Amino acid sequence: MQHLTPAMSTMSIKAMITGLLCLLLLQPAKAQTPAARIFTKADTLRGTITPERAWWDVMRYDITVTPDYNNKTISGTSTITYKVVKDNNRLPMQLDLQEPMEIDSILLNNTARLSFTREGNAWHVQAPAQKKATEGKLTVFYHGQVKVAVRPPWSAGWTFTKDSLGRPWMTVTCQGGGASVWYPCKDHQSDEPDHGASLSITVPDTLVAVANGRLQSKKENGNGSTTYKWAVVNPISTYCIIPYIGKYVNFSETYAGEKGPLDVNYWVLDYNLDKARDYMPEQVHNMLKSLEFWFGPYPFYEDGYKLVETSHSGMEHQSAVSYGNKYHFGYNGKDGSGTGWGMKWDFIIIHESGHEWFGNNITSKDLADMYIHEGFTNYSETLFIDYIFGKDAANEYNAGIRRGIHNDRPIIPPYNVNAQGSGDMYPKASNMLHAIRHGIDNDTLFRQMLRGMNKTFYHQTVTTQQIENYISQNAHYNYNKVFDQYLRTIQIPRLELSFDKAHKEVSYRWANCVGGFNMPLVLKNEQAKLKVVPTEHWQKQLLKANEAPLFDTAAITKMYYVTTAIVEKK
Repeated sequence: MQHLTPAMSTMSIKAMITGLLCLLLLQPAKAQTPAARIFTKADTLRGTITPERAWWDVMRYDITVTPDYNNKTISGTSTITYKVVKDNNRLPMQLDLQEPMEIDSILLNNTARLSFTREGNAWHVQAPAQKKATEGKLTVFYHGQVKVAVRPPWSAGWTFTKDSLGRPWMTVTCQGGGASVWYPCKDHQSDEPDHGASLSITVPDTLVAVANGRLQSKKENGNGSTTYKWAVVNPISTYCIIPYIGKYVNFSETYAGEKGPLDVNYWVLDYNLDKARDYMPEQVHNMLKSLEFWFGPYPFYEDGYKLVETSHSGMEHQSAVSYGNKYHFGYNGKDGSGTGWGMKWDFIIIHESGHEWFGNNITSKDLADMYIHEGFTNYSETLFIDYIFGKDAANEYNAGIRRGIHNDRPIIPPYNVNAQGSGDMYPKASNMLHAIRHGIDNDTLFRQMLRGMNKTFYHQTVTTQQIENYISQNAHYNYNKVFDQYLRTIQIPRLELSFDKAHKEVSYRWANCVGGFNMPLVLKNEQAKLKVVPTEHWQKQLLKANEAPLFDTAAITKMYYVTTAIVEKK
């Protein structure tokens, strides 16, 4: 996912991408203040770990699905292996499956039929008393008319379309909207299946079905259909478990990665095979070289890495990254930064693969903290450019993407209601990270932090407090107020400068900022370097002969997402 336009209340996270990277990106947008959202009980049921969710932990999903292309319906089962983590005292079990889908029946441990009631998209299952540490298996039979994605991948639902030869092509997109748009699950980011998941897809035998991880089996059913079973062994977000159905063919290779041999597969439409062979591997190799350098080993060697061609622009589906950038550099032929650097690589391959580290390896517990996915992955673009094209190019690119920042509302919205913050979680959070990196002025330490983060929180769900504290502790500097400024307000901090007549002394302070804002600035050129830590109060700095040029306002704003002003000190 990438840079966003101002979010509309009915749009998913992906909906915001288009504005920045398409025509709306070409002109600066005015900041807007949308009406405050009124949250409902349905929002709380979806976004909170309710008592009916808290007593059980998902260990594994085993999903079967049979889509009907012509009628736009599906039928299937969702088998949920779970562990009791609290004595449930006969509390119901909350499952999620969105309208208009229907649950037909539910079996516990393949024997006991359980009763249930529906409350909108939440289903309350009458589970028997179960003791802590025991495990159970819930098999949910379901069917129905599915929600069709209006603008995939920016809206949740199934896509039923055709390839350029008029043949059926199907997939699902559901980030933000939720995996419960197509299968029963505990639809909350904090609970990933500890022992992985499988997806069995039954399709006409003229088509091929692809999903996450490795192919376990292919079974011809003797009735004109074939069932493909795919599985991952690693934890996975529910919204990342995705079927791809079409006239796919495959080619593969083994990449010598940091952790050893990595199986890399490419699933593309049959008529694009030659084009894909010539185009995709170089981009994937550059991605893996650069992001393993900065973030550490690819997090899912056991499940392999693959690109799957799709009809929409692309998504970060774990170990099965969807690709729809039409074999062009940039994003749909455009450069979101306006600098030209974005036209030297394939945006979708780099960005969506970056989510394997931030989003899939490290996952936010609450949708409100999605900047952990989007800000860090947006910054992976800058780091990729740094590795391939150099630091100057990376600085230009990162400054360029600011034209996608709207400061319409805070990046972090309310918690526990499945709310998403401003689309600024992409370029603004990225610029915040770049500012922190400049202030640290030690790329060895900064790289160790990013790699350490992926090791410390390996395959975990986290809160923003964990990430913020990790950065402050490992940078040996308290960045709490910096996070508050950029994540929780729409104010752009202003650096105010005041010089004496001879430019031998400068005074500086922060304005338009949260109380206690203390972002350090390292100012440097080929002749000199100076570190200052402005506060809200004026500070004086005597300047050596070669230090006055360091306070060039254009140079400062290129490195840091701030405004600057030369003022008369009162």
